[in-house]
Amino acid sequence: MVIKVYIASSSGSTAIKKQQQDVMGFLAANKIEFEECDIAANEENRKWMRENVPEDHRPATGNPLPPQIFNEEKYCGNYDAFFDAREDNAVYAFLGLTAPPGSKEAEAKKEQQ
Repeated sequence: MVIKVYIASSSGSTAIKKQQQDVMGFLAANKIEFEECDIAANEENRKWMRENVPEDHRPATGNPLPPQIFNEEKYCGNYDAFFDAREDNAVYAFLGLTAPPGSKEAEAKKEQQ
């Protein structure tokens, strides 16, 4: 399973740039493999991302903005959903991955059982 992070390399928005860096930095720091899919440089990536963000996760007007996160073809969420999962120590569940032993998420799950 490959985590795909849809980003815009040439975004004019500093907020979007920071969010993209935040997601990719977290994944890299936690050794979670991911693929960066640039919607600014690749029209196919842009089209695929826009078509595959579920209707109930789209903005009221306009198109979904990066970063958008997928596990292969399965939609995980946008930056806000990622941020909430990170705050709840639930990023692996958010990504559809098994938390590695010893991680905060795995320990929290163990305590709940």
